[in-house]
Amino acid sequence: MRVISKRMLREFWEAHPDCKEHLKAWHNEAEKASWQAPEHIRKDYPSASILKSKRFIFNIIGNTHRLIVRINYEYGLVWIRFIGTHKDYNKIDANNR
Repeated sequence: MRVISKRMLREFWEAHPDCKEHLKAWHNEAEKASWQAPEHIRKDYPSASILKSKRFIFNIIGNTHRLIVRINYEYGLVWIRFIGTHKDYNKIDANNR
C-alpha cells in the first residue's frame, strides 16, 4: 500500500514524541501490506474500527491516540485523514474526516 502522507505522521510525532515509534511501525506495516478488503485489515489489526466510506480508525498507544485513514483498495492507497489524541478525536466527525 502507498501511504499518503507520512509528513502528517512525522509532524504529529514531532509534537508527541511518545507516538514516534508506534506511528513509524504502523507506517512500515501499512506500506508492506496488500490489503484488498476490510477483513484483511481486521486480520492485521483486530482492534481497528471500520467506518463508512472505506475509513478505518487505528488505536495508537493503547487507544490514547487515534489514526483515521481512508483506503482505496483498487489503487493500493491509504490516505491519512486524522491523527490526534483521543480527546481531539472526540471533537471531530470521524465519518466525514
